[in-house]
Amino acid sequence: MATTTAVLSAEPIGLPRRFLAMLPGIGLLTIVGLGGKVLEKSIAAYTKAHHLVVPNIEYVLWAILIGLLISNTIGVAEVFKPGIATYEFWLKTGIVLLGARFLLADVLKLGAVSLTLVLIELILSIGFMTLLGRIFGLSPKLTSLLAVGSSICGVSAIIATKGAIEADDEDASFAIAAILALGALALFTFPPIGHWLGMSDRIYGLWAGTGVDNTAEAVAAGALFSDAAAKIAVLAKTSRNAMIGFVVLGYALYWAARDGRQAVGDKAAFLWQKFPKFVLGFLLISLLASLSIFNKDQVNSLANLSKWAFLLTFAGVGLRINFKEMKKQGLRPFIVGALGEVVIAAVTLGLVLGANKLVKL
Repeated sequence: MATTTAVLSAEPIGLPRRFLAMLPGIGLLTIVGLGGKVLEKSIAAYTKAHHLVVPNIEYVLWAILIGLLISNTIGVAEVFKPGIATYEFWLKTGIVLLGARFLLADVLKLGAVSLTLVLIELILSIGFMTLLGRIFGLSPKLTSLLAVGSSICGVSAIIATKGAIEADDEDASFAIAAILALGALALFTFPPIGHWLGMSDRIYGLWAGTGVDNTAEAVAAGALFSDAAAKIAVLAKTSRNAMIGFVVLGYALYWAARDGRQAVGDKAAFLWQKFPKFVLGFLLISLLASLSIFNKDQVNSLANLSKWAFLLTFAGVGLRINFKEMKKQGLRPFIVGALGEVVIAAVTLGLVLGANKLVKL
């Protein structure tokens, strides 16, 4: 009885303690994010006052660079890590709130195009990454994790697949490190390529959403091009994320048969468990906006809240990447990931440009 009483009395304390433990990291995300905005405005004001012609660098990139600088010089103290880990919550919150800026008809129209491109990208990415993994002698399960991570939604897909196929922690660490490093590289390559090719906001956003792995990096890559491109990148990436349950189920069934384990029983329950619920939130908010449940001021307020959520997300993107730690994982996963990402980026670019010619996006 005494033990039960102690457990019951401790439960209410657990949640406040966890919340308090997150505050330092959330505060750091806020400071880094706001620092990015201050830098953007300060540089813009300085160049304008001195009549200098300098390309405007968005706060998104400044926030990421500040985070990278902190993470790879002084490092991130343990006290900040629980709060920094909430960047995924802010990312999903931002995506849900951004649904207010989309009419459901637009979601269905572009979503259908995105889904078609995603299905083609899935087949090509998984096939090519699997082939590369075999050529470079990676373990089969590490190859599977890299294939899922590059084709669906990066780290989230790797974590979901790890448990489903019973992969080792070491394989998951290798795959996550490779995907994180390559996601960071995409932030510095996709926007210049988009500008060099003279891509429209819509076309570039669709490319970023289908070609960049992690959801946070895909949104950031879109935002680095323009706000309009970020909106399209979110929509395209959301279509991609919606496929995670089916892909993870496929790998779970394959590896269960290969390892002689019991296959997944209730497939519908498995799919629901793996399905990213924030996608439903995005669609719900879009539906409410389409039905004019929100007035113009409320739509603007939701959009502003979305920007604040993304501000914390972009800060988290930089703070969580430590290149020294990634080096410890070895080169082969990075080589396979890099080769795969270059090909996937080129293929998705070709798919997007081809789709634009066919249906005039």
